[in-house]
Amino acid sequence: MRELPLPLALTVRLLPVAVLASAGWALSSGPFAATPAGEQDPARNNAAGSGSGSGSGSDESAPSASAAAKAYSQAPAPCSGISEKTVKSLVPEAKTAGQEITSTDKAVRRTCSWNALKGFDYRWLDVSYEIKNSDDKALTAYEQRVKEKSGGGAVPGLGDTAYSVVNLTTEDKQQTREGAVIARVSNALVVVTYNGSDFENKKAPGTDEINKGAIRAAKEAVAALGDAQ
Repeated sequence: MRELPLPLALTVRLLPVAVLASAGWALSSGPFAATPAGEQDPARNNAAGSGSGSGSGSDESAPSASAAAKAYSQAPAPCSGISEKTVKSLVPEAKTAGQEITSTDKAVRRTCSWNALKGFDYRWLDVSYEIKNSDDKALTAYEQRVKEKSGGGAVPGLGDTAYSVVNLTTEDKQQTREGAVIARVSNALVVVTYNGSDFENKKAPGTDEINKGAIRAAKEAVAALGDAQ
């Protein structure tokens, strides 16, 4: 195979994951940027504190409703959310164990990343879990991200609600196509980004390939969220 000089975009993408971790999110800026880590809900705390009042039947129902609003108390291990088979299929040559990105609070946000170059064909996959204080907070965050990442469509049968979008970018004549899937399950968000480039012909993988890959990873990640409940 003839050797070609690697473009600047590839050099940047092949920086150690540890360096990328300092930014908080690998390839997840803009609408996928991290929200403040330690969320607090004073209303819920007050409700919990007042729940030990009288022993009447009507009073007992309030704490139960409050507890039910938070189905997930912490984020699962993100690198266990995707099977080895799927990692090998979506990110050939990547280490299947993945690399967890440093988080300021693992109870509410965890991310795992896989990336590899096979020949001149490059792939990158991120899977993130975010735990909110209630279903309403998760829904608000979900709707805001969908609004900021317009142009996609719903993914039926994934979580309580899910959305996918694929975008093509070109830098220095090098194409990169990225797919994103955002899914909400009760008070949890699952965010998947999957992208690829061919650094020999400077083309990007097809929209269908990237979209299906992102959805495949998202389905496994959502299932893993349920297992960790």
